[in-house]
Amino acid sequence: MPERQMPTNTNRDAAAMPGAQAATPSGWQLFRGEILHFLDDPGPATEGEAAHAFVHHADGGLLLENGVVRRCGAWAEVAPTAPAGTSSVDYSGRLILPGFVDTHIHYPQTDIIASPGRGLLDWLDRYAFPAERRFGDPAVAQEAAEFFCDELLRNGTTTALVFGTVHPQSVDALFSVALRRGLRIVTGKVMMDRNCPEFLRDTAQSSFDDSKRLIERWQGVGRLGYAITPRFAATSTEEQLAVAGALAREFPAVPVHSHVAENTAEVALIRELYPRSRSYLDVYDHYGLLKPHSVYAHGIYLDGNDRRRMAESATALSFCPSSNLFLGSGLLDLREVIDSGVRVGIGSDVGGGTSFSLLRTLGAAYQVAHLNGYLMSPLQAFYLATLAGAQALGLEAQIGNFAAGKEADFIVLDPAATPLLARRMATAQSLAERLFLWMTLGDDRAVAASHVMGKPQWTRA
Repeated sequence: MPERQMPTNTNRDAAAMPGAQAATPSGWQLFRGEILHFLDDPGPATEGEAAHAFVHHADGGLLLENGVVRRCGAWAEVAPTAPAGTSSVDYSGRLILPGFVDTHIHYPQTDIIASPGRGLLDWLDRYAFPAERRFGDPAVAQEAAEFFCDELLRNGTTTALVFGTVHPQSVDALFSVALRRGLRIVTGKVMMDRNCPEFLRDTAQSSFDDSKRLIERWQGVGRLGYAITPRFAATSTEEQLAVAGALAREFPAVPVHSHVAENTAEVALIRELYPRSRSYLDVYDHYGLLKPHSVYAHGIYLDGNDRRRMAESATALSFCPSSNLFLGSGLLDLREVIDSGVRVGIGSDVGGGTSFSLLRTLGAAYQVAHLNGYLMSPLQAFYLATLAGAQALGLEAQIGNFAAGKEADFIVLDPAATPLLARRMATAQSLAERLFLWMTLGDDRAVAASHVMGKPQWTRA
C-alpha cells in the first residue's frame, strides 16, 4: 500500500506557518506556496502572450472554509484576511495546483497494466476481458477499488471518469470507496451484449435495469456521478444502444462514457456492423448518445464532420496518448480537434495506458502532438489536466481552478522529487520551463501531497 503520512491537527494563528496539518475544527485553512491555476486555454502561446489564461503567484495564499475556496492570491494579501484560529500549512518552495482530472480510465484493468498486445482488439481478448471477469466477486471489486483510489491520489488525480465492468457490484464497490474518501468519481456499469465472452455478456433489458437502479442509488450522492457506459459500438447490439439512449433521455443530467475511433481495425468492424451509419460517431448520434458532458475516448479517426458534431452537441473527447502509443492505435491530431471547438480532456486509459500519472501522460501528449506538427505548450498541457478536464465533465462550476466558491481539491508538486529533476529545475528560467520539466521528467514521485476538499488524503513521506 502507498505511504500515507497524515499531518496532525493544530489550531494556530494564520500568520504562523507550523507545517502541514489536517483541517482545523473551525473549518478555516490557509495554505502557502507557489500557486498556479487556469482561467482559459492558454493555447500554444508563450507565457507572456497567454497571461490572460492563467493566474500565477510565486508566493501565494489559498484560504479555505470547510473545504471550499474563499480566497486565492498573493500571500501578503490573503494571509491577513484569515480569521483567528485558522490552521496553516506551509508548502513554500513547492507548486500548488488544482487536482488533476483523468477523463478516461478503467479501474478493473489495474492488474493488466503493461500487458503487450498486437492491437486493441487482440489486447481486449487476451487481457482485458479475462481480468474483468473477476469483478463478479464483490471482494475482488472492493480490494481493487481501494488500491485504485490510493493510486489515483498518489499520482495527484482527485477526479476521474472511470469504467467499471459489466457487473453492477463493480460500480457499487468503487462508489463506496470513493464516497468514504470524498473523491469526485464518475463511473458506470459496462453495457455489453455481443462480441464479447459469454461470461461478460448482459442483455439490452438487464443493462437498462441494472443501470437505472445504479443511477437511482448513486447519482448525486456525495461527490459521485453516474455515467451511462456502453463499452463501444462493436460490443452492443442496436437494441442495447437504443436502451442506452432511453436512459440518456430519462436522466438528462447523466452523461455517456464510451470509446470511439481508436483503432483502424475497430473502425472497420463498426463499418461492417452498422453499414447504414455515416461514421463510427454517427452510430452513437443515431441513438441519442451525444449530449453535453458526455466523453468519448480516443477519436483518432474522426473526420471534420464528426468533430463538428461533437462540438455542436457539447460532447467531449478524452485524449489518451500513452494508450494510443502503447497499443499502436495512432496519433490524435490535437490541433484539429481543438480548432474544431471540441472540448478535450486528458485520459490515462489504464490499463491500455501505461501509467496512472497524468504528468507522464502529458509528456506523451506533447510527443504525439509534436509528431503531428503541433507544439503543445506546457501551460496548455496543465490546463488540459485541470480546468479542461472539469469542463469536459461539466464540473467547471465545482472544480478545476481556485475561483472563490469552488471545492478545494489540489495537489502539491515537488521540484526536487528526484535528483535529476532537482538538477534540471536549478537551471529553469521560467514557469513554463519548470512545468515542462515536471511533465517530461516527473511522475508519481513529484506529487508531494493530494488534498480533497482541503483534507490531506495523500502525503509523501
